[in-house]
Amino acid sequence: MSGLPRPRAIIMTISDSASRGDREDLSGPAAGKILEQLGCDVLQIAILPDEMRTIQESLLGYCQVGVADLVVTTGGTGLGPRDVTPEATAAVIQKEVPGVAELMRQQGIKKTTRAALSRAKVGVRNRTLIINLPGSVKGVKESLASITDILPHALEIISGNSVRCGG
Repeated sequence: MSGLPRPRAIIMTISDSASRGDREDLSGPAAGKILEQLGCDVLQIAILPDEMRTIQESLLGYCQVGVADLVVTTGGTGLGPRDVTPEATAAVIQKEVPGVAELMRQQGIKKTTRAALSRAKVGVRNRTLIINLPGSVKGVKESLASITDILPHALEIISGNSVRCGG
């Protein structure tokens, strides 16, 4: 590694049942493991209910300058009535990065056509990249695998080259 600080990452699992303790969060830890392998410092895995205001407030807090370089959400990107993660993300981002979300969907469709149902958003607020991922472990792994080549470069550009992710 070049001596630059490692990117600081926050993971937000968006799930009513996991936030109530009715089911174990598996997708957040799966995302954390992958991000750590990519050279990120995972600062926290938060578990939140599918509530628009709660998601927005958390994103705003994590995207304050100096808090996190990357916020990854898992869950809430589908067609269910309580799936509001993309809307909450759209409300807080300053720059949308549609190509990254399109790439994750494109690669996901090669494995299952259900990936076309994802409404995931990717964008930037301040100097923080926000990426919405599906709520399943498989979806998290496949989506992150599809962007591992561009994630380090994206983080470098957003940060002004002050962090380096990956080798």
